[in-house]
Amino acid sequence: MVTLKINGISVTVPEDYTILQAAKEINIEIPSLCYLKDINCIGSCRVCVVEVVERGRSRLVASCVYPVAEGMEVYTNTAAVRTSRRTTIELILSTHHKKCLSCVRGNNCELQKLAFDYGVDEDRFAQEEIKYEIDDKSPYIIRDNNKCILCRRCTAVCNKIQTVGAIGEIARGYKVHIDCAFEKSLNDAACVGCGQCIVACPVGALNEKSNIDEVWDAIADPKKTVVVCTAPSIRATLGECFDMPVGTNVEGKMVAAIRRLGVDGVFNMDVTADLTIMEEATELLERIQHKDVLPMFTSCCPGWIKFVEHFYPEFIPNLSTCKSPQQMFGAVLKTYYAQKLGIDPNDLFVVSVIPCTAKKFECTRDEQNAFDFNDVDVSLTTRELSKMIKGAGLKFTDLRDEAFDDPFETATGAGAIFGATGGVMEAALRTAADVLDGSSTKLEFKEVRGTEGIKEASYTLGGQKLKVAVVSGLGNARQLLEAIKNGEKEYHFVEVMACPGGCVNGGGQPVQGDSVRNYVDLKALRAKALYNADKKLKYRKSHLNPVIKMLYDEYFDAPGKHRAHRLLHTHYVERSKH
Repeated sequence: MVTLKINGISVTVPEDYTILQAAKEINIEIPSLCYLKDINCIGSCRVCVVEVVERGRSRLVASCVYPVAEGMEVYTNTAAVRTSRRTTIELILSTHHKKCLSCVRGNNCELQKLAFDYGVDEDRFAQEEIKYEIDDKSPYIIRDNNKCILCRRCTAVCNKIQTVGAIGEIARGYKVHIDCAFEKSLNDAACVGCGQCIVACPVGALNEKSNIDEVWDAIADPKKTVVVCTAPSIRATLGECFDMPVGTNVEGKMVAAIRRLGVDGVFNMDVTADLTIMEEATELLERIQHKDVLPMFTSCCPGWIKFVEHFYPEFIPNLSTCKSPQQMFGAVLKTYYAQKLGIDPNDLFVVSVIPCTAKKFECTRDEQNAFDFNDVDVSLTTRELSKMIKGAGLKFTDLRDEAFDDPFETATGAGAIFGATGGVMEAALRTAADVLDGSSTKLEFKEVRGTEGIKEASYTLGGQKLKVAVVSGLGNARQLLEAIKNGEKEYHFVEVMACPGGCVNGGGQPVQGDSVRNYVDLKALRAKALYNADKKLKYRKSHLNPVIKMLYDEYFDAPGKHRAHRLLHTHYVERSKH
């Protein structure tokens, strides 16, 4: 431990702390742009400079990388510090495409906030901007280098955390910019669409490709029946877009808001999370019984699927053939539901609200469609839904809670926890325990819970020993795949989520600035809301869901049977690694 003074206040902290961390201990928040805890710490933006006095000498240092020392004196708001920060921000703005009124990050931009806080002159160093072509060719992400401030957060998360390496620094000096190899489009690179670069970006240089106008057009079309289904994690995150505390469950307000947009039905995607478990658990037990390809990997995360297709095609046979809950819902709606209501599937417009940008790609995949129409027409991120609600003039926080529409209202706690890392595994284990043990009282499998990147557990169910693993974050997935390839690890079943922490931390979730992300455990708080919801529900095992029983009795017959396999299962393709 070392003791130093910050603005005259004494503070004692571990010797491996930086000045930025030490200041937070006494509630002094030092601004930054490039720093992002556990992702990027390179001291490049210089916005976090402070004045340090050591051995009678005073100098400006970057607080995010400068270590504390015994007897150090630090000042965070001297004239020199404020002048340096203001000048730095003005220099960043000199090459920044300042379209703030139409920018997706308007009013939620870290650079804009700093500019306001420091009273900068945005044109002080005005010069001719380098013009970059906007990359909008992929179905999920738009990249605008004209707004990039070269903080390198996106490259850090893509290369270090996800180990995808789709983007990096190109050129040198004044011409340096972030791009794909050979300046290709993201659509032509080995990008998996996870969107972690978007939630890391402090400005509007990266955003999802919006489908909002398509949804409004469908709602306005009298020939279209528009139905919306919401993913398990949305209820735990949407409230953040309306300044509600992180981890607030807003399910009832969310349903009320969507209904007021003018749609014809609002459904609970937790239902098809339960349906996924029925199909996936059946597939796993059949693989074990017939000594088929193991371990079996979960298949509900399209970013993970694309990662395997690009980098580990030899593991494609290990992927479950089950569609994701999003795609299963689309398939159920375009067949069973459309027939029930006598609607032409081509006139049924299915919208999913999802925590993920990769889902925008998933619903365009030909492999997902059992017929000549898409199961899901449009995927909206949490952020896009919030924009629609705001654009409709709805005061979200004042809405009274409303319930989902029948016949897809009732879901189980097993479906609710899908949005957290380990949730799919726990849901599957709850059903597998009943199937293998006849009837099990075990509801909670806490060994697979938590936000750690890799978790392992072993269970004995019905005399069958089941070795499982749960992974979130593609860097951790790569580590586990290599261990399996090398014979170091053996499992029966592995859950993988592309985003660290699972869907609650997906690339389509509300963007929180560094002042929140560096000090608040978003993953844990959001996941807690889902586990709390699980505890309160009447049914907590997927196979006990009366809606699921109805679907099999009236339409699918039984898990894994012919119609279920045709509509609820898919296949995958090998893709280029470059």
